[in-house]
Amino acid sequence: MTAAVNETETKTEKHDKHASWRGRAESAEADRTSAEVDDAASIKELRLQSRRLLGWMMRPHKKGIAFLCAILVVQNFTSMATPLLVMFGIDNAIPAIADRGDYSLLVGIAAVFALVSVLKYVCVRLYIAQSAKVGNAMLFALRNRVFRKFQDLSVSFHERFTSGRVTARQSSDMESIREMTENGVDDLVLAGLNVVTITIVMLVIDPLLAAVSLLTFPLMLLLGRWFSRVSAVAYRKARETVALLIVYFVESMGGVRAVQAYRREPRDRELFADLNTDNQYAQAKGHQQNAFMSGGMRGIGHLATVVVLLFGGWQVMRGNTELGVLAAFLLYMKRFFDPLNELVQFYNVLQSATSALEKLSGVLDERIEVAEPEEPKSIASPRGELRFDDVHFRYREDQVVLPGLDLRVPGGQTLALVGATGAGKTTIAKLVSRFYDPVSGVVSLDGVDLRDLSEAELRRHIVMITQENFLFNGTIAENIELGLPGAPRERIVEAAKVVGAHEFIEALPDGYDTHVRKRGGRLSAGQRQLVVFARAFLADPRVLILDEATSSLDIPSERLVQRALRTILADRTAIIIAHRLSTVEIADRVLVLEHGRIVEDGRPDELIDRGGEYAALHRQWEDSLV
Repeated sequence: MTAAVNETETKTEKHDKHASWRGRAESAEADRTSAEVDDAASIKELRLQSRRLLGWMMRPHKKGIAFLCAILVVQNFTSMATPLLVMFGIDNAIPAIADRGDYSLLVGIAAVFALVSVLKYVCVRLYIAQSAKVGNAMLFALRNRVFRKFQDLSVSFHERFTSGRVTARQSSDMESIREMTENGVDDLVLAGLNVVTITIVMLVIDPLLAAVSLLTFPLMLLLGRWFSRVSAVAYRKARETVALLIVYFVESMGGVRAVQAYRREPRDRELFADLNTDNQYAQAKGHQQNAFMSGGMRGIGHLATVVVLLFGGWQVMRGNTELGVLAAFLLYMKRFFDPLNELVQFYNVLQSATSALEKLSGVLDERIEVAEPEEPKSIASPRGELRFDDVHFRYREDQVVLPGLDLRVPGGQTLALVGATGAGKTTIAKLVSRFYDPVSGVVSLDGVDLRDLSEAELRRHIVMITQENFLFNGTIAENIELGLPGAPRERIVEAAKVVGAHEFIEALPDGYDTHVRKRGGRLSAGQRQLVVFARAFLADPRVLILDEATSSLDIPSERLVQRALRTILADRTAIIIAHRLSTVEIADRVLVLEHGRIVEDGRPDELIDRGGEYAALHRQWEDSLV
């Protein structure tokens, strides 16, 4: 009994953990983008946005889409012609042979039938080729637009929006739209054309029989209305569960070292299996609804065929209609209902693509918090003077980081920021780099508000180096060249020599052409740091920000980097954030921060002599070295 209770509690705890993760992920994503909402008004707005996005995709291809529509009209004509040819053959050609032995009418009908078949083949072939061309062009433009949008969105957005969601937008969502453009649009258009043209043709050749055959049409409308309502909910849920799967997969694989180090594999497998089960149930529900709709459509089609056959046969026996007319009606009934069944299958793709368009349009309509100025200014000869004038900043309403900072950093000065975690050091660096804009106040470079500088101008004058030491897939030379795209090899080598990286690079198997592998995994932490410094030196910014740039290095590597730092920081403004005071000692000036306020300001040796906060930090650092 106790064991059973414990097992139940364990299962409950696991379920609670899994539900907790899903809840955090879903609620966080609801805040992260306007694409993740459930209320009716927001969904209506998203649908309008998705239609605008679809219109944007189609607008450059009006002529190609018009050509596709023309092909489908001709194809629809070929489908409508064959039952009429059968009708004429039964009612006219066969009696002519029986009465007069005249085969000319039958031969003529057969020739027209062959011509129609060839025309249909040509239409299908042209449509497939042209639709693939137009669909790929639309997806090409959409992928580029989404990628550019993610690049343009500020750092604050990317800190909220998980990398898994980004992956889902460029992978599964794009795949859903591709399926819609390549598979089924012709079914959608042809089904609509068939409904209209078949109804008209049947009313023309026999109004009474047409009225009987259309008696089941209200049943189709009711079934279609039900399916459109429930399937929209089901497929939106399926898209959400797929996105959560991708989010968790990316998160788990991104932290695979921690997962293996802390033996978290069993928990991750359980959680992934739980999310996978949710997706399985969501997909299964959609397929069940699809099966009911498809079966219902087929049943209604068979019922309509039976009714037409019985009533039409009775009319033929009474002499009120011709046998060829009944045969034509039965063929038209098949052409009427078969495309509708195919349309049900396409509706699944359409719902998935609609959900994907809603999510992508939500991202594309996301407001850019750090926007480009309408009339950007430039700084011809930057001195590197930084000013904070009554700067207020907060990440959330209840999280004030800078309550009103006033600070002036003269050009060419090396400023070190120290203080406890959360004191506002990195926030100052992010404001100078303009990853964020202040809530109020002004951050300026040489008297020009950073908000008035274009992105290119700002990045040319200000560069930030973090402790991540991020290297991209490629060679060492390519990673250094990022500082000045298009720089000749001579300048790349010169930058490496200046920071002390040339020797270890030359010792590698391919020298500067050595591939660094994923995230620079081929190099040590110190080597990666030196490559990043070479990149920064090549960029030659007027202001350089070092945010814990040496925190992950061992003592020998740090000493090597320290020598490079002295070279890089010469004759430029620098802001250094470091807990290791060995890095701070090269600064001209030190600010001690506490809750976003400056509590001490002076040269390192002066602050040590004062015996204040910095002196206490310095003593603690010295004690840690013993």
